[in-house]
Amino acid sequence: MIPSLPTNRPFSRIYQGYIALFFVFLMLPLVVVAVFAFNDSLFPSLPWNGFTLSWFFGDSEPKVGIFNDRELTDGIGVSLFVAIAVTVCSLFLATTNAFLFERFDFRFKGFCYVLLLLPLVIPGVILGVSILLMSSTIANGIEDSIGWDIEWMRPGLVLVVLGQFAFITTICTLVIAARLRKFDISLEEAALNLGATKMEAVVTITLPFLKPALIGAAIIAFLMSFENFNTTLMLVGSDAPLTIAMFDRLREGSTPVINAVSLLLMVASGLLALASIWFSSKSAKTE
Repeated sequence: MIPSLPTNRPFSRIYQGYIALFFVFLMLPLVVVAVFAFNDSLFPSLPWNGFTLSWFFGDSEPKVGIFNDRELTDGIGVSLFVAIAVTVCSLFLATTNAFLFERFDFRFKGFCYVLLLLPLVIPGVILGVSILLMSSTIANGIEDSIGWDIEWMRPGLVLVVLGQFAFITTICTLVIAARLRKFDISLEEAALNLGATKMEAVVTITLPFLKPALIGAAIIAFLMSFENFNTTLMLVGSDAPLTIAMFDRLREGSTPVINAVSLLLMVASGLLALASIWFSSKSAKTE
């Protein structure tokens, strides 16, 4: 609908109903998951047997809560480690990529930019399988040739980090490059004229300007890494991140503890999203 154009009342009602149904479609599954996290039952489904916090704080079978479930808490720790590693690596490379594509002209720049975008169109499963096959082939070849077993090239956390890093860096690059494109290069030139080095100008002027994009990219990278499943499933070893631990638990038949974990993830994701919006709006007011 275009607000400036007149519309009849029936059409307006239909459009509003469509919008309402769309948001119900999006939110209803999340609400159901959240509600059954408090159901005093061994199954995450009807009937409703009363309110309980056992699936968060329970410490005895069969009602072991998330905070006392060693497998799931270990999965949270592994996911945090992987997410932090991916976020740090992605931000560093994405920032350099943004400067490379926005500040410099070089041969095959367009082709390189297409290569940068490729991980976004490759399915996560295919990306994970490709990385696994490549690393395993190299590791097997080295072991057969000189007898060295390069353990980090086998399925495990290193490959999980590399697999997620491969596509999350692209997203971070696009976010940071979009912000860098708006930067007035004359500010750096003024700093250089006043005696600053190129690095000092970038650190003191350009990077503060990029701060909202850096924070936003970091939040996106952290959330995408923490909640990634497809690529992680292909590369995981004995240390399972939370998404893999939840998948294994669901295959065995789960209790509402999975609902409790999902609720915590929804709350954490929402808070991070609000933080990103707050930083962006604060930056917009100061510009």
